[in-house]
Amino acid sequence: MKTNEHPRTETLTSRVLSIVESGQSVEVLRRKRPIAVLSPPDRKKRVEQPDFAARLKEIYGDKALEITGTELTAEARGER
Repeated sequence: MKTNEHPRTETLTSRVLSIVESGQSVEVLRRKRPIAVLSPPDRKKRVEQPDFAARLKEIYGDKALEITGTELTAEARGER
């Protein structure tokens, strides 16, 4: 973790933010006492994807359609 004791942190904001953006944490000190820690956000959160196969099975069960989706699309486009 980086430490910043500079009395004019306001003038170093862009430099400090660049350090944080690169993935490092910065500890801000006032009179050699920590007053804040700036750290990058946790980007490891994974977005849960819906289980589309389970949804389809719930809706249609095990029945198979007489015509495939490709055939339906071709018919709708007039390619048959």
